[in-house]
Amino acid sequence: MIVTAMNRRLAFAAATLLIAGSAHAAEEKKKEGKADVGQYVDLQPVGLPIVSNGQLVNYVFVYVRINLTTGANAAKLREKEPYFRDALVRAGHRTPFTLPSDLSKIDTAKLTAALNRDITAIVGPGQVLSVVVTSQAPRRRISQPKPAPAAAGGTGAPLR
Repeated sequence: MIVTAMNRRLAFAAATLLIAGSAHAAEEKKKEGKADVGQYVDLQPVGLPIVSNGQLVNYVFVYVRINLTTGANAAKLREKEPYFRDALVRAGHRTPFTLPSDLSKIDTAKLTAALNRDITAIVGPGQVLSVVVTSQAPRRRISQPKPAPAAAGGTGAPLR
């Protein structure tokens, strides 16, 4: 009977150590997983205007990811997401990122350059690694831009 009680205690102690060890290992994996995930800020989708011949012809909804440097404080910069989105909307309306060859897409090179400049002004240098347009979805599919109407002595009002 003494041997059986001793075996139970030993088995219980071994099981406790096993459970504690596996919980500790799981915690270590979680910490490693957090380090493996890249630092970035995803912006909420933004509708940007497409202008052709001085007229608004479409909107393209863009999804943008801001990749951060390893030294950047991602949590602090995620709080600034509304400021980044505001900068994108202002830049897109100031000078639309219209792609002349396709009115269903935006010029990603112009957008990333402008947004990178504005984000650096908001958070300071050395925080942003890159700006990437992850996807874009047009409101309407438009194939080619229409040529500008010839000036024919009209009122100057746009044709509809």
